[in-house]
Amino acid sequence: MSRRGPLSPVGRETLHDRVYSELRRSLIHGMFDAGDMLRIQDLAETLQTSTMPVREALGRLVSEQALEALPNRSVRVPLITRERLDDLAGARRLIEGQVTALALPRLTGDDFSRLRQLTEDCEAAFRKEDEDKAHHTSELNHDFHFYIYRAAGSAVLIPIVESLWLQSGPYVRAAAQIHDEHRDISATHYHWALIEALERGDEAGSVAALTDDITRSFNLVRSRLDADDTEERSVAYG
Repeated sequence: MSRRGPLSPVGRETLHDRVYSELRRSLIHGMFDAGDMLRIQDLAETLQTSTMPVREALGRLVSEQALEALPNRSVRVPLITRERLDDLAGARRLIEGQVTALALPRLTGDDFSRLRQLTEDCEAAFRKEDEDKAHHTSELNHDFHFYIYRAAGSAVLIPIVESLWLQSGPYVRAAAQIHDEHRDISATHYHWALIEALERGDEAGSVAALTDDITRSFNLVRSRLDADDTEERSVAYG
């Protein structure tokens, strides 16, 4: 299997939308580091298109707060800050918890089988040692959560969740880089807890498992920020 890069070439059909979708997909799945500068010409060459659809897509993503416009007219992936981390984590717990509660009574035995299969596939992907592992596991994690969210049937809340995931991309990437599969709790641990609670019809337990799952990644990043602050103070006063 060939390695899939952060971006893939797009075809010429509905070009503007496809360029936007490709950039959006890459941001959601944490294919860019926080602080990465996104240069229009470089992206156009990678995507094998002209600069106009890239410029338009970047503008849309800036308006969605997934990217940040700088005074020199360049665009970058937003930096990781403790304030933004706490804001995103809180918003995701609130909105996704509500969507999960709405989805619970709509899920069937077939749905639970699908959720178990997605979780098993994710575990298998984590065991593989290939260059696409981070991207593949991120896609499976996304499929797992949005399988539940779509069951809620809310045309209003789902786009809000999608926007929060789009803005969370740099934090997801940072957490994946920090996560130690041999030391830290399994990335799918709370998926199993969530499935079990949903099968029981336990709304409070389902929301709690989801909250733990969301919080796990953000806590990894928060711990790294705390460690960096401690190190800086130690150097300053050492």
